[in-house]
Amino acid sequence: MALQFTEREFIPVLLGGDINAYSVARAFYEEYQVKSLVFGKYQTGPAYRSQIIDYTPNVDIDTMPVMLKTVNGIAQAHADKTIVLVGCGDNYVALVAQAKDAHELADNIVAPYAPYSMLEQCQKKEIFYELCEKHGVPYPHTFTFTMAMLNAQGEAPAEVLDQIDFPYPMILKPSDGIMWWQHEFEGQKKAYEIADRAELEQVIRDSYASGYTDDLILQDRVPGNDEYMRVLTSYSDRNGKVRMMCLGHVLLEEHQPHGVGNHACIITEPNDELMGGVRKLLEDLHFVGYSNFDVKYDERDGSFKFFDFNTRQGRSNYYVTGSGHNIARLVVEDRLLHHDLPFTMTEDSSLWRMVPRQIAFKFSPKKYHAQMKALIAAGKDHHSLVYEGDASLKRRLRVMKNHLGCIKRFNKYSKLPEE
Repeated sequence: MALQFTEREFIPVLLGGDINAYSVARAFYEEYQVKSLVFGKYQTGPAYRSQIIDYTPNVDIDTMPVMLKTVNGIAQAHADKTIVLVGCGDNYVALVAQAKDAHELADNIVAPYAPYSMLEQCQKKEIFYELCEKHGVPYPHTFTFTMAMLNAQGEAPAEVLDQIDFPYPMILKPSDGIMWWQHEFEGQKKAYEIADRAELEQVIRDSYASGYTDDLILQDRVPGNDEYMRVLTSYSDRNGKVRMMCLGHVLLEEHQPHGVGNHACIITEPNDELMGGVRKLLEDLHFVGYSNFDVKYDERDGSFKFFDFNTRQGRSNYYVTGSGHNIARLVVEDRLLHHDLPFTMTEDSSLWRMVPRQIAFKFSPKKYHAQMKALIAAGKDHHSLVYEGDASLKRRLRVMKNHLGCIKRFNKYSKLPEE
């Protein structure tokens, strides 16, 4: 299938080089037949030999001066067009929102983000849980450990840890994910399942010794494997009204240290009750743009517990586009065409994967296999990187290499389902 491109009144400019950025670019091409200009720090696999993006690596693109010079330069060179600027990572969203607040973006740049102060507050997990408490949205029992609690030796005092009133194993994760990865240390993970008091003390000690200064979030571990997880993606328009909500039932996640919790296989499904409380929370905040929530079903009380509020589209965002809610169309119709969008939500099922089919079937519970096969047979099966139109020989070989890497990682780090 030869790709056909159409001249439009806008140019998508995406910041980030991973699967998030490629998925957004794919959405723009599928809806509008446009090529996206994409900027990331390094030459990356998702961008390799792609025909739907022009990719430029720049190791300093995540700094304010370079980002502003880049995007404003594009805006100046295309003064007759609107630049749709989308951040595809927390750090890029923060940069764009701060530049927007400071009126440093060119007048023909559209950036669909709330004020940075709101984004910063929403992403801090302890503040998100305060919002959950206010709006009746369930969340796990939580204890916040602050740097001020450390003793003179840089360790967690026993009298502080004794205040934690939920059992091991427990979950530990940073409140500020951006700062967390700026201070690497041996054994660092995206999130930890802490087995005992000794491990808790060690992780706290290592975290703050690395230079990280924000809070650590300790939580009651909600029981259940990958299939208990859900992911919710929303889009709120320029007036702060939620216009789209798409819920995904996660069947499989990644388990390697730096990718723990990344979605690998999702089936979309409706759940009015789960979405209702979050819709009210977003509209009460007058939030705008994309939002993304990690959720887990707690069979102990039958509730869905919310873990994180990500103020952007998620890494797995193509599960939304693949289900019929094209994420590029939402921004264009809202911010460029100023249409009053109707509220839409997940109705039908579709399958999304970031792994080969053999891995999806090998490591997901067998009770979902019949549904997965039916969706594949119906043509409702999507892999973010597998796109018929963007498939030169060298790109197909690179995607095949990605598949082989997935097979190796899952066989090393993942467990077969118990059933």
